Amino acid sequence: MRRSTVVAGIALAAAVSVAGVTAAQAGTPGHPDSSSFTVVEHAVTDTVIDTGPAGDSVGDLLPFANPVFDAANRHQVGSDNGNCIRTVVGKAYECSWTLTLAGGSLVVSGPFYDAADSVLAVTGGTGRFRGASGQLKLHARDAAGSAYDFSYTLSH
Repeated sequence: MRRSTVVAGIALAAAVSVAGVTAAQAGTPGHPDSSSFTVVEHAVTDTVIDTGPAGDSVGDLLPFANPVFDAANRHQVGSDNGNCIRTVVGKAYECSWTLTLAGGSLVVSGPFYDAADSVLAVTGGTGRFRGASGQLKLHARDAAGSAYDFSYTLSH
């Protein structure tokens, strides 16, 4: 079951490249825009696991492992892998996932709202993102929840 059928048109999304930053440049020391980039996630594996009463209920799980594309949504630049748990029926999940790109990964944690943009915390990273913190703004690209913009703002 796709998350979009349960989560009123929101699915996780990501794509690398805001303000001209490519996947290869993002997080590169000395690059003028290395602290901000966007990726687009294609929510193709989202699956809701019904753990309690039938239908949408607190405790339901939403695991995923999806391809991630550049900001132009043309070239795959990585993948994400994570899980969400339903905390407020029809309104919100609490999520944690890892975005993996060439040269490193970023971990995020925070809310995923059914009908609004979300802001999650960047809690760490590896490789070229080692020591990263900051935030991720999640925005649904369409009402079906098939793709999401993930706009990262990092600090080191």
